[in-house]
Amino acid sequence: MSYIIDRRLNSKNKSTVNRQRFLRRYRKHIRKAVSDAVDKRSITDMDKGEKISIPSKDISEPLFHHGKGGKNTRVLPGNDQFVSGDHIARPQGGQGQGGSGEGASDSGEGMDEFVFNISQEEFLNFVFEDLALPNLVKRQLAGIDEFEYHRAGFSNEGNPGQINVVRSLRSANARRIALTGKSRKRIRAIEEELKTLKQTDSNKRIELEAELKKLKIRIKKVPWLDNYDLKYNLHVKRPMPTSKAVMFCIMDVSGSMDQNTKDIAKRFFLLLYLFLQRNYKKIEVVFIRHHTSAKEVDEQEFFYSRETGGTIVSSALKLMQEVMVERYPSSEWNIYAAQASDGDNWNDDSGLCQELLSQNILPFCQYFSYIEITNRERQALWHAYQEIQAQFPDTFAMKHLIGAGDIYPVFRELFQKQSV
Repeated sequence: MSYIIDRRLNSKNKSTVNRQRFLRRYRKHIRKAVSDAVDKRSITDMDKGEKISIPSKDISEPLFHHGKGGKNTRVLPGNDQFVSGDHIARPQGGQGQGGSGEGASDSGEGMDEFVFNISQEEFLNFVFEDLALPNLVKRQLAGIDEFEYHRAGFSNEGNPGQINVVRSLRSANARRIALTGKSRKRIRAIEEELKTLKQTDSNKRIELEAELKKLKIRIKKVPWLDNYDLKYNLHVKRPMPTSKAVMFCIMDVSGSMDQNTKDIAKRFFLLLYLFLQRNYKKIEVVFIRHHTSAKEVDEQEFFYSRETGGTIVSSALKLMQEVMVERYPSSEWNIYAAQASDGDNWNDDSGLCQELLSQNILPFCQYFSYIEITNRERQALWHAYQEIQAQFPDTFAMKHLIGAGDIYPVFRELFQKQSV
């Protein structure tokens, strides 16, 4: 009995290939729609699908056809109105009387834009396309639980799915040659002897023919394929080195951060959180809220707590350093941080922030990103961080946001996949 195993990835959704081809073709329109959706959505709706609209002019297919004017010879099928030799008047306007055309007609009919929905999975694929954590390196081998299989020769034992056909047939052929070689050599000798044997020596002929028959029967009894011949592909399991990473999300919730500024900061961190959860398996996120004092909180409190106060940014950096030393040694962990603030800080605290970053944090960090959300003049924290950026150009980045429309472009700039 034959079994047919369907190994296609989309066996139950046969139009998936066509859909993926369509998405690739209209990637520019979809990415623009996704970018607009990220800017407009609320925090809770960030990871849902989206309705995409493509102008009808962009989905028309190119075609070759005769232009206007000239002499055309056409062969038309027979009908009850015309006979051979009749002259048919050219339609008014040269476009024929049928066809849909573009835009609304005088009768009020037209062609709408092509609208379709992309799923949550496809939406997130476009949102996080070509993004990655910078400077991620493989550091940790101990305690890993991921493995991959590698070819390691052949084995005499295995399951039917691992049979190596070529090796098995080669082994069977070698066995048959070894077991029947002597008999075949004797058969060839007997056949040569029968050719030279005289017709009068009938007894000798009968004896040789009996031996020849016996040898051929013996050869046929050798099985064509034996269990001993079966060879199986051998795969061994090797541990896969994995990258352990931690992301510190530091948000300023001081009184100078109005509700709109906090909402922009939360949407940025939610985008970052979705990106990390979707693209990386071995990553931990540490949420830190701060005003005059900093506190490590859980996800719920980070996004929804209403606690506020004055502003001392260095309190958050000190807490981050303490957590790094205590739980995430830089020898084992890839350390990342993203900080959001309106730039308002205590008078002399910006210098302390600069010192903490340059001496205690950035030398052990893979990447530190700072976004300042304000429409005012830049303040002391921004200028202090500019000196940090000049000192650590590969591991420190800072961007300025004014409104919600800046979130997605800035996010892509901060985490754009770097070319090797």
